[in-house]
Formats: sequence, C-alpha cells, structure tokens
Amino acid sequence: MRKSWIPVGILWLSYSVLMMFAVANFSWLPAEWSEEAHVVDSAMLLLQYLGAPVMALVLAVMTWSVIGWRDKGATRQDGENIHGHRGIVTGWLIITSLLAIYVVINPGFVGLAEIRGEPSSDHVITLHGQQFAWSVEYENGATALDELVVPADARVRYDVMSADVLHSFWIPAFRIKIDAVPGLTTQAYATATREGSMNDDVNLRIQCAELCGPGHARMALPVRVVSEQEFLTYIDNLKAGG
Repeated sequence: MRKSWIPVGILWLSYSVLMMFAVANFSWLPAEWSEEAHVVDSAMLLLQYLGAPVMALVLAVMTWSVIGWRDKGATRQDGENIHGHRGIVTGWLIITSLLAIYVVINPGFVGLAEIRGEPSSDHVITLHGQQFAWSVEYENGATALDELVVPADARVRYDVMSADVLHSFWIPAFRIKIDAVPGLTTQAYATATREGSMNDDVNLRIQCAELCGPGHARMALPVRVVSEQEFLTYIDNLKAGG
C-alpha cells in the first residue's frame, strides 16, 4: 500500500512545479493603476503560491485514482480498514494551522492596514449611487454625471452614498470596493499611480458590484486619471460651466 503512494508523490511534485511556474510567469489579474492595487495583487500572488501545492496534491490523488487505483474488474468488496498515522495527522494539523494564522496576519491584517492607510487625503470626492447611475461631487461643489476624473499621485478619499438601495462602489483597476448604504456615508481611499482612461483600460471605471435591480449591469461610469494641475483645472471649469 505504501508503494502505491510513490507515484502520487511524484505527480504531486510535478504538478507543484508546473503550478509554481505558471504562477510566477502568467498573470490573469488586470493592470495595476493604484498603490492599493499592488497590495491586493501581492496578496493574491502569495495565496496562489500557498494554494498551488494543495491543489497539486488533490490533482495528483485524482490522477492516480484513475490510472493506478481504478477497478479493473475485480470482485467488489469492502476494503481493509485504514488507520491514519498519528504523527502525519498531527504534523498536518500543526502546519496548516500555522499557515492559516500566517495568512490571517499577513496579508490579512497587514494588507488591510496598508490599503486603508492613514485617514488623511489630498482630495475628497463624493459618489452618489442610485438606480442605475453614479453622480460625482467634487470638493469645490462641482458635479458630473458623465465621468469620474481623479489626479495621479494624490491620495483621494471617496465618500460613497446611496439614495435608494444597496449599491457597491468598485474601481477594478484600483482594486478598491466599498458598499454604498442608504443613510450612511462609507469611505474608501486610493492613490492612482499613472495617467489614463477607460480607452486605455476597460477596468478604469466605476462599476456597481452589488445586485441592485434590472439595470445593475449598466451602472458604470468611466474613470479618467490626469495630472494634479489638469484635475484642478477640470473641476474649476466644471464648476464655472455648471
């Protein structure tokens, strides 16, 4: 019986190497447009590295179950009782518990602290959600319905509100998301790292991430990242024109 696990071990090592290589060389995550996005993607990368050997073990057992442990026409009967090895079980419990505690601490608590950061900002932008659109209100009182314009290399606090039902403020390119709750003002922070618009990346948009009715999928708003000076000029012109 012990020898039958040798192929499983070989498959596990092979799958683990392949998965680690895939994690290191291929990414399915969108491009990073904010400091917070880097924190989130780093956490995701760590979890992929930790999860690869576990998934590899499952695949190895499944593969060898089909190849080496399949029923080849023998008379079916109850198998022998299998007794676990106390040392293996204890070691597995200790290792997985330590890994779980480590992940909770980092990237858990550490990552959340990095994303939230200090409760200070260079600019404050208020987002009002309602079925099924977003409206933007800048700190000088200017408002917009067609796009959200934010400055690059500046920390922005987003105050998010809802006029009717639950919505969720989400910018995929920034990796920030916070619920819009009727009667409350929720807050999220983000620091854009480069200039661009939805023409450069479809993920530069506000997207409602909380099912809010039949128009939920259409509840989106383009995001444009510009220089600090262009941002200030934009909101001044917006207020003057409004």
